[in-house]
Amino acid sequence: TVVSGFLLLGFSNEQELQPITFMIFFFMYLITVFGNLAIILATISDSHLHTPMYFFLSNLSFVDICVTSTTIPKMLWNIQNHGKLISYESCITQMYFVILFVGLDDFLVTVMAYDRFVAICHPLHYTVIMNPWLCGIMLLVSWIISVLHSFLQTLMVLQLAFYTHLEIPHYFCELNQLIQLACSDTFLNDIVMYFAAPLLGGGPLVGIIYSYSKIVSSICRISSSQGKYKAFSTCASHLSIVSLFYCTCLRVYLSSAVTHSSRSSATASLMYTVVTPMLNPFIYSLRNKDIKKRSLKMSFGKLSIKGLIFLGLKKSP
Repeated sequence: TVVSGFLLLGFSNEQELQPITFMIFFFMYLITVFGNLAIILATISDSHLHTPMYFFLSNLSFVDICVTSTTIPKMLWNIQNHGKLISYESCITQMYFVILFVGLDDFLVTVMAYDRFVAICHPLHYTVIMNPWLCGIMLLVSWIISVLHSFLQTLMVLQLAFYTHLEIPHYFCELNQLIQLACSDTFLNDIVMYFAAPLLGGGPLVGIIYSYSKIVSSICRISSSQGKYKAFSTCASHLSIVSLFYCTCLRVYLSSAVTHSSRSSATASLMYTVVTPMLNPFIYSLRNKDIKKRSLKMSFGKLSIKGLIFLGLKKSP
């Protein structure tokens, strides 16, 4: 069937709530973009932060900006223009990039868990193991797998025919929702989707659990309580992000598999596509002394330079 577009129903049909919804998501989007951008700039500009952990953190921040930018601007545009339409091409493109960037998020938090495992369990060999070549390879492999997976899922959706009733009870074009709208046989799509989810989601999760089991074992062998606290504090931020990301992702796929509740799926999707990317900078900044210290130095440095320039201009005739 030739499809011209879909209707994104969003969270609420009540018109009086639309301005409030717009403001909430607009400010969440701004916080996400500027917060993650601050981490990227701090990492690039300060040579002390040119380490594997901050290399992966800056890439995670970039992916978080991309995830949010793929979904929120279109929703804000629809609210502002009192519309719900998204074209077929835009919907497929949006779905492709959401799958791509969420997959990258998954792999990056896994790679960061491995980085913490090496730092705590093999501290003397950390710089040798986590060399720039290995970091680049792990990032490249994450991109390649995510791109191929997203391309496969999108290609299979393109083969489907759709009903004329094309309302998506979601705020973006989510893969499972699109498959449910199809009027052709979706058996192959379901097989690929439910095979890829445990493989690409469960595999990294097993790796994270294994890494943290070794980390906990190493921390327990540390004699001093101060040493234990210091070792645990280096991975507390990452553990918070992993918990947020995986709990919400599992919530989405388990609810869609068991209850088929579109509204609960949309709410859970909001957590890992908007809330988690927004909280990442706060979690890492508030718990990470290096980023707080460097950010403050950068801020005071910029203020000092601006002050000197202002005074110089004021004194000049």
